Amino acid sequence: MGKIISISNQKGGVGKTTTSINLSSFLASRGKKVLLVDIDPQGNAGSGLGLDINQIENTSYEVLIGDVSALEAIQKTGIENLSMIPSNINLSGAEIDLMSEERKEFRLKEALTAIRPRFDFIIIDCPPSLGVLTVNALCASDSVMITLQTEYFALEGLTQLMKIISLVQENLNTSLELEGVVLTMYDKRTNLANQVANDVREYFKEKVYKTMIPRNIKLGEAPSFGKPINYYDPDGIGAQSYRALADEVISQNT
Repeated sequence: MGKIISISNQKGGVGKTTTSINLSSFLASRGKKVLLVDIDPQGNAGSGLGLDINQIENTSYEVLIGDVSALEAIQKTGIENLSMIPSNINLSGAEIDLMSEERKEFRLKEALTAIRPRFDFIIIDCPPSLGVLTVNALCASDSVMITLQTEYFALEGLTQLMKIISLVQENLNTSLELEGVVLTMYDKRTNLANQVANDVREYFKEKVYKTMIPRNIKLGEAPSFGKPINYYDPDGIGAQSYRALADEVISQNT
């Protein structure tokens, strides 16, 4: 039975999609069967894996509104062991479409139930918001992974995210756990980055991964070539970091 992990933070630009793509790719490289589900209307996870998201008819939007099954929406990525359900701008209408629906928070959970046994990990790339899409992801998940950049405003808004997670735990998904916190865009040369890292570790204790993702040009370039970092710059520091993160995730789930 596959483990479902949401990657979330309501702030944009903190490495959610970069982490979703590269963690998924490295888990797949370790022989794990992985499904990446994009529920961000920007669709960057799909384009970052080389898919032409605007030409794909069956996306996470069609899954959420019940037009197709999750199985029908699965796309091959060209990477061994890695499949995905992509999204595109159509998903931005889901909030309105689902507004009056019963059990709207559980649409994604119900859709993934049938295909869950096919995979070792299902990774959900959440949008930078705390609306019905993110709530669907949290309801569908066993755990949530938070990406935090090691910058001045890193902890701003974190209280709100933790409150939403707590509300989901209390009312919608009592088994939801905190998978871990990934520190991203880390620059070891700056006192600020080190201070933020220390503050986060003090707050989250052992839930913070040992691996920190550095600020790295190649990580920023890779999506424009439609490749995860282990295919774009396999020997670089970005690839080394996500490889180490994947190994941490595997070790704590075995």
